[in-house]
Amino acid sequence: MYELESTRRVQVLARVALAWAAILILRLVHLQIISHAEFERLAQQQHEKPLKIEAPRGTIFDRNGIPLAKSLPVDSVCVNPRRIPDLGVAAQILAGVLDLDATTLYAKLKDAAERQSGFMWVKRRISLEESKRLRSMKLDWIEFRTESHRFYTNGQLASHVVGSVDFDQQGNSGLELSLNEELQGYPGEVTLLRDVKNNAYASEVESKPVPGKDITTTIDSRIQFVAERAIAQAAQNSHARSGSVVVMDPRTGEVLAMANYPTFDPNEPPGPKQPLSWRNNLAITSPYEPGSVFKVVTLSAALETTSMRPSTVVNCGNGVLRLGSRTIHEAHHGYGLLSMADVLARSSNIGAIQIGLRVGPENMYEYMRRLGFGSRTGIPLPSESSGVVRKLSRWGSTSLASMSMGHEVSVTAMQLAQLCSIIANGGLKIPPKLILKKQRPGEPPEVEPQLKPVRVLRPETAITMRQMMEGVVILPYGTGHKTARLSGYTSGGKTGTAQIYDFATHQYTHHYNGSFIGFAPVTNPAIAIAVTLNGTSGTAGYGGQVAAPVFREVATAALRLRDVPKDLPDELPEEKHERVDMDDVAIAGLDPELAPELEFSVPPMLVQGPPTSLDQRLFAKAAVQSNPVDGPRVPDFQGKTVRDVIQTAAGAGMQVEVIGHGVARAQAPLPGAPLPPGEKVRVVFAR
Repeated sequence: MYELESTRRVQVLARVALAWAAILILRLVHLQIISHAEFERLAQQQHEKPLKIEAPRGTIFDRNGIPLAKSLPVDSVCVNPRRIPDLGVAAQILAGVLDLDATTLYAKLKDAAERQSGFMWVKRRISLEESKRLRSMKLDWIEFRTESHRFYTNGQLASHVVGSVDFDQQGNSGLELSLNEELQGYPGEVTLLRDVKNNAYASEVESKPVPGKDITTTIDSRIQFVAERAIAQAAQNSHARSGSVVVMDPRTGEVLAMANYPTFDPNEPPGPKQPLSWRNNLAITSPYEPGSVFKVVTLSAALETTSMRPSTVVNCGNGVLRLGSRTIHEAHHGYGLLSMADVLARSSNIGAIQIGLRVGPENMYEYMRRLGFGSRTGIPLPSESSGVVRKLSRWGSTSLASMSMGHEVSVTAMQLAQLCSIIANGGLKIPPKLILKKQRPGEPPEVEPQLKPVRVLRPETAITMRQMMEGVVILPYGTGHKTARLSGYTSGGKTGTAQIYDFATHQYTHHYNGSFIGFAPVTNPAIAIAVTLNGTSGTAGYGGQVAAPVFREVATAALRLRDVPKDLPDELPEEKHERVDMDDVAIAGLDPELAPELEFSVPPMLVQGPPTSLDQRLFAKAAVQSNPVDGPRVPDFQGKTVRDVIQTAAGAGMQVEVIGHGVARAQAPLPGAPLPPGEKVRVVFAR
């Protein structure tokens, strides 16, 4: 009986042992075969840690190789809260060195320790001095990670063009944003092998980072510096809210400078000292009514679509224009007959309106669009505005009159610079170019292709406009006389002053947008510049007084820095006459619901009173002559000094009426024309 019981117990134990062995075998099969891959993955997670290797962000250079933005390696501080012996002491040490709040840091460390977290950032991208102080303490619970930090080596220089990055080193404005994908490159990956104490003992590189492309821009830092200084000084002196300057090479479309005021330092985050609004690139994002500078469009369209020429007489109605039941007056002066050239030089609003009426709404709309208004220029920067050019179907009865002098249309400074370039280069619209080349380290450069220019004006139209715009600068009554004249170079341009519309009161105010567009030298322009200041007031805020001097300062520096040969003597005799203040304001307030036709209060060619300019007297006399004149042919006096003109005229048996001082800029009769008996050759001299 005892033996039987013993045998039964052995059998039970054997069955239990067999079952236990079967369970162990099944478990081993499950662990080693069925779940092998999963447990291997879990083991790798415990012993291996993949880390991303940041790719160096590409450097942004100016055209001369000067870095405007570059990335450098910096230290970031982190800790393992579970390894810190005393959280309170650690918080005091770290806060003291890294300029942090000790109480807040202690709370974060305590929370991480309670959650058994093995990692916590303390401060990222610390300064070199902070890194040196922490490393000198040699505390084993302080860890460092190398990260990349974006530095803008010249501070605010070209900040609106270059842009900035956010905390994660991703572009958020300017070229940093528009070219972010090319600048940031592709990150690499490395695997760290760790022991049981979580200490790394080896690493394996899975993939190498691909650095971002270096970008070479068309910006010239030297010209950019002058432009930023000039626009800031002008804005502060005139109490303007903001301002912009765009400098272009009209032959290539390259943007040499783009400055805005106010500006910002991209090394500093937005804050009370640098509001977020200061980061707006006003030259491309903020359209405004341009005022009289838009008369360049009106006159260009007239030269292209009508029989009008610079000598064509325009009736300016003695400064009075009827629009149905409403009467419009010139800003300050009333003119009778003016030549088309004088309409531009004196910036006559009524003269521009009559020229616009000759052009017609269809042609005016076509040339506004043809010259780039109402469309983005295509510059590779974010948030560019196209401005506003309304469709013909939305024009009111007086819209043509308004647009002829720069109202009911909005433009950007970039579009005005493009317009100036079209006039300067002979009638070609060349898309603005901001990037010269892109290059990844170790690879050949990718040269940016030159976009094909489009002819929008006949060459003779552009040349004629250049000559008339030169009159704005050199004629004694030109609105840009003295303020836009350059030493050693000829120049041409157009002033503009537009009243600012108040959307709250639905009225135009007595605050202005003062503008100037100009180029130099006249015969072969090497630069084209657009200047605008917003929110000026009083006559000191007109374009000729506030924007033209900015053009003069920037153009003088740009021509010198680009080694453009001078085409005038450095020193010319001072003029003895005083400048006559002329109109520059595009008076607004044209009601689109008024009468559809514009009528002058004085019929053409019947204006009485003394002539108002030299060429007006000559052209008025020529208009009433019906018989051809016989006489000696007048030589070409252009560019000659007073002495040379007198000697040449004496040799030809002619008398000369000298007006002004310097070199000959205009004459009547024109070269090759017959001189009527008893008449003198009238020659205008200017510096």
